[in-house]
Amino acid sequence: MDFTFTEEQQAAVEAAKAVFSGVTPDRVPSPALTPGAVADDYDRPLWAALADSDLLSLVLSPEHGGAGLDPVALCLVLRESAKVLARVPLLETSAVAMTIERYADPALSAELLPAIGRGTLVLTAAAHGRTGHDPAPLAVTARQDGAAWILDGTQTAVPWAHSADRIAVPAHTGDGRTVLALVPRVHDGLTLTDQVSTSGELLAEVRLDATRVPAHDVIDAEGAWERLHQLLATGTCALALGLGEAVLTMTSQYTSKREQFGHPVATFQAVAVQAADRYIDLRAMEATLWQAAWRISSGATGALPPAGDIAVAKIWASEGVRRVVQTAQHLHGGFGADTDYPLHRYHAWAKQLELSLGPAAAHEEALGDLLAAHPLG
Repeated sequence: MDFTFTEEQQAAVEAAKAVFSGVTPDRVPSPALTPGAVADDYDRPLWAALADSDLLSLVLSPEHGGAGLDPVALCLVLRESAKVLARVPLLETSAVAMTIERYADPALSAELLPAIGRGTLVLTAAAHGRTGHDPAPLAVTARQDGAAWILDGTQTAVPWAHSADRIAVPAHTGDGRTVLALVPRVHDGLTLTDQVSTSGELLAEVRLDATRVPAHDVIDAEGAWERLHQLLATGTCALALGLGEAVLTMTSQYTSKREQFGHPVATFQAVAVQAADRYIDLRAMEATLWQAAWRISSGATGALPPAGDIAVAKIWASEGVRRVVQTAQHLHGGFGADTDYPLHRYHAWAKQLELSLGPAAAHEEALGDLLAAHPLG
């Protein structure tokens, strides 16, 4: 397997590193010490810096002012963002933008995509359904009424909904199809209720009550929601990988300096073995991530559809990032629980990523269904 990245992808990584170099995880209050959300908005100065560095237009085609790169490049940038717990809707905006460009009417693409690249239009996606366990499209119904669609239902745990300009809402029609509506945040029939994530970020329950959306703003193409969900799941795996790598680096640095019995604790066999196990977890997370990102980027065929590779990647991401932060807390001892030290923040973010878009068990079930439907010869 060749994991060599193209010059353009490597350039994106370098640009991301430069932008994120000035970001610290302690920009907002600690979730452990804050009764509600740690902030009511995303990091707008960082968002502006991403736009100035052309990282928001990275995956857009040159026709819309972008670089025309693929989901692999996006995952590389997301990986860097997670290392510093960057509080920006980069995954959601980029994933919805790629879906718009591929499936939406050209007029809608021309209207929205240039503004996305400039950082003046922020998007998010409702991907968790009504409870977080049921398929997202089943949580909302859609029926056509002349030149508009009428939406009814509830989506929970929508990230950045209070700050985004539009929310991509999947909904099911009476004939079993799924449409994707791009609903303005301020819109008749749409209500946002505060929710708080494990990481302390402000989420929203999105209620739609006979919400009327012009057909112009609804993507009615087959496969649009599936593509968006694949991009969100793969991007979540990239975030988990970047976070895990940062945590293992923190652990390595701490155990190399912390001494017991006159020796760094990193030299003790029990400590070294645990750290080595977590390194293996990260390498497995990395291999499965790039396999999934490559499948959805290239359209290459395989024994299973791309959903199988994405399920495997999310299983490793969920289980792996959980083990990495748990081992880090253990090896840091009491210092790891100190709220003046950033490790507890990474632990909270890791738990959020572990469960986002379904825990490992949900993806194991999905993988089992795929294997049953596509027997391996």
